[in-house]
Amino acid sequence: MIAARSLLRAGLAALALAATPAHAVGDLLVAPTRVVMNGNAGAEVVLSNIGAQPATYRVTLELRRMNAQGELEDVTEAEANAAEKAALEMIRYAPRRITLPPDQPQSIRITARPGADLPDGEYRVHMSFRAIPEANPISAAPAEPVSGVVVQLIPIYGVTIPIIVRKGQLQAEAAIFNPRVVKTGEGSALTLEMSRSGAKSIYGELDVFAPGSKSAVYTARGVAVYPEVPARTLELPLAADQAAKLHGPLRFEYREVPENGGKLIAAVEATLP
Repeated sequence: MIAARSLLRAGLAALALAATPAHAVGDLLVAPTRVVMNGNAGAEVVLSNIGAQPATYRVTLELRRMNAQGELEDVTEAEANAAEKAALEMIRYAPRRITLPPDQPQSIRITARPGADLPDGEYRVHMSFRAIPEANPISAAPAEPVSGVVVQLIPIYGVTIPIIVRKGQLQAEAAIFNPRVVKTGEGSALTLEMSRSGAKSIYGELDVFAPGSKSAVYTARGVAVYPEVPARTLELPLAADQAAKLHGPLRFEYREVPENGGKLIAAVEATLP
């Protein structure tokens, strides 16, 4: 019976990974890539080791703030504001350390306990999953003596996803400004400004359409603007064939991701040279 239950849990976790957007770094696959909970709620994040050897991961919570360029900057607990401290305090999760055999998914359980007197708003932490490298035995002494200090560098892979708790009926609006293609050191990039107003973050996909076409000539997924910034600049690298399509009259649409309904959040029409 225990073995059957374990197989059932593994099967359900595998289905969750298949049905939900996932993010992989190194041998770790994480799904979903973003968690949103409303008030007192619970959620699960599924981890899967896609490597050939067992791997151990440490699970922690971090604070990060978005800047005007859309980059997420680390925030220490000493630097945290009241909302960030409240976010850290309300999130509970288990386990905090996990060893995964190859191709064996496991869930991290997450709950939110916002206080009754907490103001309505959006509260966010970032959950980090980092590999713990195995302790390597000390190798035999080299045949020839080595002068100086010998340092062995071991890369540590990790994935970080946002955990968002919303309290109250929150609204947000967005607008797109000044889309253009610019030259960069690596080639070209689509650059535009996206503004946000309201009490919650926005998250979705940016699609660019040519006149008369129902298929996008360019798509950028996972575009977010968090409440700490009223606007951000997007700079999206373009391959040469993508840049060649971004000229003339175009329509830029920013929509919720399909699994959230695909609702139009903002749109603008522009003519690019």
